[in-house]
Amino acid sequence: MSAKIVMYESMLCGYCRAAKRLLASKGWEYESIGVDGKPANRKEMQEKSGKTSVPQIWFGDHHVGGYDDLAALEEAGKLDALFSDK
Repeated sequence: MSAKIVMYESMLCGYCRAAKRLLASKGWEYESIGVDGKPANRKEMQEKSGKTSVPQIWFGDHHVGGYDDLAALEEAGKLDALFSDK
């Protein structure tokens, strides 16, 4: 079983696009929650993550963080395990 991936994102965010490319390169689907013009979504993201920047990414209940965090996990060889652990 694999973790459900959820990403809060903005259409204008280069880091969001980079995260999408990394997830796509793995063949992993994710739920996208847009924050552009949606203050309730942005507020929800901030309350859940404690962060104001996008993207904010979760694998199941595990908050990964932003793109830099996602890329660091991939670089360290830990991302696949996080995906398949859930």
